[in-house]
Amino acid sequence: MDDVLRPLIVVGGSVVLTLLLGWATDRLLRKADERHHETPLWGLLRRARVPYQLLLIAVLLRASYDETRLLTSHDVAVGRTLTLVLIGSAAWLAIRIAAAVVETSYTRYATNHRERDPARVRRVRTQVTLIRRVVSAVVGVVAVAAMLLTFPAMRAAGASLLASAGILGIVAGVAAQSTLSNMFAGLQIAFGDMVRIGDTVVVDGEWGTVEEITLTFLTVRTWDERRITMPVSYFTSKPFENWSRGTPQMTGTVFWHVDHSAPLDAMRAKLRDILRECPAWDGRACNLTVTDSTPSTLEVRALVTAKDADDIWTVRVEVRERMMRFLADEHPYALPRVNTADAVPPPRDGLEIAPSDGMPVPAARRAHAHPPRQPR
Repeated sequence: MDDVLRPLIVVGGSVVLTLLLGWATDRLLRKADERHHETPLWGLLRRARVPYQLLLIAVLLRASYDETRLLTSHDVAVGRTLTLVLIGSAAWLAIRIAAAVVETSYTRYATNHRERDPARVRRVRTQVTLIRRVVSAVVGVVAVAAMLLTFPAMRAAGASLLASAGILGIVAGVAAQSTLSNMFAGLQIAFGDMVRIGDTVVVDGEWGTVEEITLTFLTVRTWDERRITMPVSYFTSKPFENWSRGTPQMTGTVFWHVDHSAPLDAMRAKLRDILRECPAWDGRACNLTVTDSTPSTLEVRALVTAKDADDIWTVRVEVRERMMRFLADEHPYALPRVNTADAVPPPRDGLEIAPSDGMPVPAARRAHAHPPRQPR
């Protein structure tokens, strides 16, 4: 009877104690979250209750398993399994706690600086994301190494591993050269402020917004909802356009081809009226000039401004559409057209083209055929 009750009491007591401690901790975190709405720390820590309870039960069972006298022939295997669970749950809990602390710090910083310096907020967000990934990777590697060291064979091979660490490091560095270069490039992007999450960039002729930055790749979301995934080393080795670098304000241009008789002053006045009615225009600049001319048309350019790349696109398309509608409705003669009239060449060497047969007629003969009238 004692052989049955002892395992039940030890295992059951460990499970019940784990559930009680987990419930009490979660209750305290919930109350703290309700009292402190200004910080998301307590709500984020509640997400760690699963690894927390797993760590508790692994600790309790590992400490009291000898008292159960259960599966005595497999003590080593059971103890090693509990140790592996303990190490894994501890690493999981550490990653969750670190993520909660980092996310809380970023949220506080963003709340205080979002309006004054949005570019710096995006920079900090990029750095925080990469730091969190680095911490997770380091904790994961340490946890796996600790798990391997629980096996006697791995501890015995430790000396030989250390002796060959230099050769293995050289071989691994050569084999993973591109991966390592991308990782260093990711750290350079994060702390060198080259590109940040939320920046508007143009890469390989594609315009989009940086959506995700990892240690090895970067994702750009284009205007048509496509995702372009590129190695981060691209941004450290090739030129690219960053429209959000410094200030997000932008200047845009709109071009039209119009007839030489186009009313330029009326177009300038209409441009100002269009921009006053456009919410995306920031009011910094407004200009309309003739930039080029051809035998049949004039090239007219409008200069407009906006606070960011999205608004400059809105301003440009609205100005282009409404100006063309204005010309078509009120000044249709200003639209470009193709001249199909017969060409009349100028006189040359005293000859003129006769309108009937197209043959040249001498000027003297024309005067004789049509003598001038004499005054009466």
